[in-house]
Amino acid sequence: MSKKQHDAPFNRPSPSTIDLLLSRRSGSAKAMTGPGPSKAQLADILQAGARVPDHGKLFPWRFIVFEGAGRERMGDILAEVLAAEGEREKYIEEERGRFLRAPLVIGVISSARELHKVPVWEQELSAGAACQNILVAATALGFVANWLTEWYAFHPAVKERMGLKPGERVAGFIYVGHAKDALEERPRPDMAGIVTRF
Repeated sequence: MSKKQHDAPFNRPSPSTIDLLLSRRSGSAKAMTGPGPSKAQLADILQAGARVPDHGKLFPWRFIVFEGAGRERMGDILAEVLAAEGEREKYIEEERGRFLRAPLVIGVISSARELHKVPVWEQELSAGAACQNILVAATALGFVANWLTEWYAFHPAVKERMGLKPGERVAGFIYVGHAKDALEERPRPDMAGIVTRF
């Protein structure tokens, strides 16, 4: 993205953005294929992920990119952790391939600061906003994306081997690729049931 685009007025209308937000759908990580984002596209996706509300300018999140052989290394970690716990071989091998479902996975790590004037809850919400911006940016670039956590996001041994520091948590793993099949719409909430006026 050019510097001129970054410096554009904040109040410019963008009907295409509204169209995107009103039609965005997650694509199943199980049904993704390549190619993944180019180096430039990935840079834009990550930049969008970092442009979120952030009370106190704390940057209470960071990103881990899993692509290429990095996805295989993560699969090996999952397999080794499960093997150490005596899991069935079939399950271990399934999990070894988990990060190979998509050509790119972005781990969003919440690194909220305790004992700070900005509440931890607000810092964690900022990490969630980073996940959503990544989803929207990937969709805007023509990809599908899926925000997941699953068991490995919470397992202490996996988190340690990923290099998470004490207190850090996985806000999400965002799988990015192309859909093998057409995406199906899912039921959406009845707005009358979730909107009240005070």
